[in-house]
Amino acid sequence: MTQPTGLPRLALARPAQHPLAEAVRRAGWEPVPYLFTNAEPTGFPPPRPWSDLAAVLVLSPAGARAVAAVLPDGTRCLAQGAGTAEALGRRNLAVSLPSEARAEALWALLQATFPEGGDFLLVRGERSRGFLESAAQDTVWRLHPWTTHREAAAEPLPRLPVVEAVLALSPLQAELLGPLAVAVRRFAWGQGTAEAFARAGTPAHATCPPKPELLEALLVANLPKKEESPC
Repeated sequence: MTQPTGLPRLALARPAQHPLAEAVRRAGWEPVPYLFTNAEPTGFPPPRPWSDLAAVLVLSPAGARAVAAVLPDGTRCLAQGAGTAEALGRRNLAVSLPSEARAEALWALLQATFPEGGDFLLVRGERSRGFLESAAQDTVWRLHPWTTHREAAAEPLPRLPVVEAVLALSPLQAELLGPLAVAVRRFAWGQGTAEAFARAGTPAHATCPPKPELLEALLVANLPKKEESPC
């Protein structure tokens, strides 16, 4: 059983050791895993033949699990983080990791590994934030997105734990959290997520662009104020 830390508690849909959970800790909050959405496969086939591709870029563990069984032996894979690489679960793939578990670092790794460019398969979810596609536009690094999974609500929806705040990481999460988090602070990861909170009738108290360091700054700025002791 987890011992109480005395820190304000923040519910988010990530495991306790995820990089976002670490950012929450650095900001002085206790991350509380609340896994209330699941990844559903789309069933879409890859958009290009394997023989046309220099490498496969994988953004998340959900994407890794969706494609692991169909990747040819020896496929070059650039995985966004250690959890994503682990989710591939195979030793007969050539897997490389960026310096940080961020799309920006994955983009830098792609350029350094393949300076001549080429064709690359981008394994992504339905609502990926699209950084890599934007960065690669009109460059020699031709990305071919493969939407392998989409986010869906868990059934039944688990009860929200006792927390002081929630963090929605996607519009769907904001739509689901809105009615559950009326009495606590609501934080949004990205403008689209904030808009979904507003549509649910429970506007976000604070919003940040989808970057871990900006989330950390948002949470530091929104730490609950300690009540002063009476004289």
